[in-house]
Amino acid sequence: MTPDVVRVTTLPNFGLQVEFENGESRRFNMQPYLTYPAFAGLVEDGLFEKAHVQYGTVVWTDEIDVSPDTLYLAGERVPA
Repeated sequence: MTPDVVRVTTLPNFGLQVEFENGESRRFNMQPYLTYPAFAGLVEDGLFEKAHVQYGTVVWTDEIDVSPDTLYLAGERVPA
């Protein structure tokens, strides 16, 4: 089972640094996802920088979120 997200920090060029409840941190590049209609709004009006944690995942609005599975499995592990 994928651990829940407990903290997120936005990085330059639409990157995320995500900390999980198991203590691991991963970097995730959102740029390839911005071409999908579900995520296209993140490039407007500084919305991307408003990323926050809600219910164990990263969300921006009631309609835009990204699965903790995706963040964990596709993210690049950050050494402790």
